[in-house]
Amino acid sequence: MTRFSNRIFVSILTLSIAHLVGCTATSEPQASIETPSETSVRQATTDLVEANDSRLLSPDAPDAQVQQQIEQYLDTLAANGFDPTQQGVWIQTEETLLANRRGTTPFPAASVTKIATTLAALRVFEIDRRFVTEFKTTGEIRDGVLNGDLVVAGNFDPMFVWEDAIEIGNLLNEQGIDRVKGNLVIAGTFYMNFEEEVAYSGELLKQGLNANLWTGEAQAQYQTLSPGTPRPQVEIAGDVRVVPEASANAQLLIRHESLPVPELLKLMNRYSNNSIAHTFANAMGGADVVVREVLEATGVPPMEIQLTNGSGLGRENQISPRTAVAMYLAIERELKPHNLTVSDVVAIAGVDDGILSPRSLPTLAVIKSGSLNAVSTISGGLPTQQRGVVWFAVMNGGADTEILRLEQERLLNRLESQWGKVETLPPELAVDRSRVQLQPRNEVMR
Repeated sequence: MTRFSNRIFVSILTLSIAHLVGCTATSEPQASIETPSETSVRQATTDLVEANDSRLLSPDAPDAQVQQQIEQYLDTLAANGFDPTQQGVWIQTEETLLANRRGTTPFPAASVTKIATTLAALRVFEIDRRFVTEFKTTGEIRDGVLNGDLVVAGNFDPMFVWEDAIEIGNLLNEQGIDRVKGNLVIAGTFYMNFEEEVAYSGELLKQGLNANLWTGEAQAQYQTLSPGTPRPQVEIAGDVRVVPEASANAQLLIRHESLPVPELLKLMNRYSNNSIAHTFANAMGGADVVVREVLEATGVPPMEIQLTNGSGLGRENQISPRTAVAMYLAIERELKPHNLTVSDVVAIAGVDDGILSPRSLPTLAVIKSGSLNAVSTISGGLPTQQRGVVWFAVMNGGADTEILRLEQERLLNRLESQWGKVETLPPELAVDRSRVQLQPRNEVMR
């Protein structure tokens, strides 16, 4: 694990559970960019589906043997008291349907919704897009004092955390700024530590820039940085003020760039981070845009997916099992021209740290799971010797989600045992190791 990966692992684990998994409600910030109207999105999606539905497999005539196994799995759930009408399954290879039970019916998807956000983000943003946060100044710097404001211009960076604030503080010290006589002015969409409220993010930044104000959490994150990293001392005399946009007179001093989009998506999915998902969706224009991109990329009928946000928080986010699988195949198509695979943006069981770590899942399967009250979902790609990569989505509803998760694990392990366990990732799921060392970066502009 690289130094950056380690500090992000620690940083994410220190957050509240509400930020990490789709189990509680949270508010979403409003995007400051123009979004398509509801009517135009609906019309566009209808037109797009008509043009692309040939990509979907028919729900008819699944493999008889596999279908029987799925019926047995569902019978087991029914014997445990789970309502059969709340369970949906779709399993296929690239071109062959293996099993279908209510596969075209939308169910509460929980954090499998993040696969929709992943697909949409790969279509909306350039593959190496980094989200930029600019640090600007008004007034002169003299004798360690900025005689003006420190201005932060945010632009939907979903992963600006304590460590980034510490590094920015040290750069400000290096540029001769030990004290800001004016205010900390926050312009645009600046979020920190996965908090989705701009003013509060500004308060966190004010703390992060000045080691004298650090909380225990900030102290802990400092320990993940390289030994000998200075403790920044940037005292801001004024208040945190939020404005729509930065003053034209503000002079750019430091440019901070996030990780590229694939690396952000991988972290979002590994830790099922709701805030990252919300920020991505808002940067694209909202849930309607996510749906539009999914429909265009997959050709699924509009009734098979309804979203209200990018994370899956809330039962209103519903996706059919067939659509979930179709999204993985569309992600595969989006990434192939860039020599990337689904494994570059989705967690690999038994390899990647994250929410899958405690679960008994087939090693090397590429998986996104989800959880809400009385909902447990799981989806992804299972590499096998006999069938190649088998794509699956299981949407379960019922009060005892522990039993649902256990039965999901038993099902996937049975299928792996039946079709043969692979020892290494196949080429279509291989990870681009050259990107492992990518990190956020800062540039002093004057």
